[in-house]
Amino acid sequence: MDWWIAYLLLGLFVGLFAGMLGIGGGMLLVPLLVFMFSAQDFPADRVLHLALGTSLTTIVFTSLSSIRAHHMHGAVRWDIFRTAAAGLVIGTLLGAFIADWLDTRFLAVVFVVFVSYSATQMIMGKKPAPSRRLPGPAGMSAGSALVGVISSLVGAGGGVVSIPLMVMCNVPIRNAVGTSAALGLPIALAGAAGYAYTGLGQQGLPPMSLGYVYLPALTGIVVGTFITVPFGARLAHTMPVTLLKRIFALILFALAGRMLWSVFYG
Repeated sequence: MDWWIAYLLLGLFVGLFAGMLGIGGGMLLVPLLVFMFSAQDFPADRVLHLALGTSLTTIVFTSLSSIRAHHMHGAVRWDIFRTAAAGLVIGTLLGAFIADWLDTRFLAVVFVVFVSYSATQMIMGKKPAPSRRLPGPAGMSAGSALVGVISSLVGAGGGVVSIPLMVMCNVPIRNAVGTSAALGLPIALAGAAGYAYTGLGQQGLPPMSLGYVYLPALTGIVVGTFITVPFGARLAHTMPVTLLKRIFALILFALAGRMLWSVFYG
């Protein structure tokens, strides 16, 4: 029962940031789930895989709630979503199969490098060239496939990549946040399916697991995010998003460092 409560509290915490920043919450969920799964003595060589699979599955539900909230504010660019969706699905499925072949420590390093780069971009907040625009359909498809692979490998909804990319192409920040919430859905659907499938039949996984998706954690987190995501989305349209991004970047740095220490020395 203590762990069910812990998962619910985690969902409440992550849901607020997911709503504010248009992300699925995976950047926060993955390191925290690694800590929690390790504390429950789950198999060390599958802890990160379980954290990634569970994180991506929760983002399916978080994205639905976040999309609804941002759509009500007219912040979702559905034209971008339609162009990018197919590439995101293909890239995410590919990433899930790649992750199953990789060692936990290698995945942890990939995650930490990715998080550190994304957090640095958030803190720097460079302004793009005024003439820069989103690429055409071919470029969007290729770019979205790459975002899908990266998202699948690190268990995130893609917002930490897609938001900076859209802002660099002069998409207004509030539209980038809202659109990122929508882009997280195909990533999460494909990633959840990929991790659930590749984990089937693996020995030593904890009870109540569906492949690499741990159902008790999924349930508690989803309930928590449904409560706080709408509040976070409301804040995104009333508070300075740049300040929120910089605070979030500092949290990412702290979690990434703690996760790396846990995997190698915990």
